[in-house]
Amino acid sequence: MGVLDGKVALITGGGKGVGLGIAQALSKEGADIFICGRHTKPLATATEQLQANGVRAEYLKGNVSDGDDCAAIVAACAERLGGVDILVNNANDAMPIPLLDVSDDDFTRFFQTGPLAVLRLMKACHPLMVARGGGSIINLVTSAAVRWDMATFGPYAAVKEATRSLTRAAGCEWGKDNIRVNAIAPHAMTPSLQWWTDTYPEEADAFIKSIPLGRIGDAEADIGRIAVFLSSQDASYLSGVTIPADGGHSRWG
Repeated sequence: MGVLDGKVALITGGGKGVGLGIAQALSKEGADIFICGRHTKPLATATEQLQANGVRAEYLKGNVSDGDDCAAIVAACAERLGGVDILVNNANDAMPIPLLDVSDDDFTRFFQTGPLAVLRLMKACHPLMVARGGGSIINLVTSAAVRWDMATFGPYAAVKEATRSLTRAAGCEWGKDNIRVNAIAPHAMTPSLQWWTDTYPEEADAFIKSIPLGRIGDAEADIGRIAVFLSSQDASYLSGVTIPADGGHSRWG
């Protein structure tokens, strides 16, 4: 018996990295999983891994920057798995880049895959959650917004801070519907971060030493378990907050 038995979770960008780690953690607590992303191969591989945990798991290729794709993703999840109880907005195209190097097209794309996609998906899932008596929405944000040195993180942090604002607003507006909305600011090993640590070992070592807990987080064991908590009854009185899961690295205040 898992704490999420009978629940259905929709996770964007669930084929790898933090998204897959969260999907694994939720599935091991009994949640059926629907993942989406832009590339079929990692989605298919991840779905097989999730099904091996004894739950139903489905996927759909789609780009969250496209409004029609967002609608299709939610509709497919509801059709194949019966509804949506948990929404995890993880997919995002934003990246660190100096202010003088970011183009208007880049900035627009960052916001399309960030807060605009988050808003579209939250709104699409709202009636489905209401029909099932409530739900939990988890938006992935970043501690880069509160770094002591924000050089190169401006556009990325701007996107994620906009998502934090939507998180807080939805938490306030949808509490009456028994829908809780929270955010996680994660720091975990992903394929891209693994490449960086392998390619620049000295810089990576210095970075890890700057983390009070002395390590980079694990996508499933560290980030995924927080997502399990936020999706469960243990967090039934928690909404509108951001949990920094970064080993104490950032300065939230």
